[in-house]
Amino acid sequence: MRALCVGLGLLAISACEPLYDYHGYVPSDDQLAEIIVGKDTRESVTQLIGSPGSSGVLKDSGYYYMSMRKSSYLYRAPEVIEREVVAISFDDKGVVTNIERFGLQDGNVVALSRRVTASNIEGLSFLQQLFGNIGSLDIGSNI
Repeated sequence: MRALCVGLGLLAISACEPLYDYHGYVPSDDQLAEIIVGKDTRESVTQLIGSPGSSGVLKDSGYYYMSMRKSSYLYRAPEVIEREVVAISFDDKGVVTNIERFGLQDGNVVALSRRVTASNIEGLSFLQQLFGNIGSLDIGSNI
């Protein structure tokens, strides 16, 4: 009985350990040091550090490498504890013009607007919704 209680206690304690999730890829400083601003092109950047996770909205605007580390407990929502973004900008000819690294402390909270279509069933009971179409069908137009 004592062994069972000790086992359950250890199991409960281990359940309190956080779980870590890693997403994305960001090149290291050593890899970024190999890129020469003003000389390297899109193709050479892809060969040196790999394809980006995302590119700019505008055609040929830039490469973005992103990574994130989250911590989560069973009873809490996941929390982002580390985030990095590397942005590589190119000019019109596809030559590197700038390399920037951003961390979680550099980020801003962006309020997203959300448009929701109002439903036309507000105030109707389940039975009113269920039987509301009876009698409104015109069988003659469907033949």
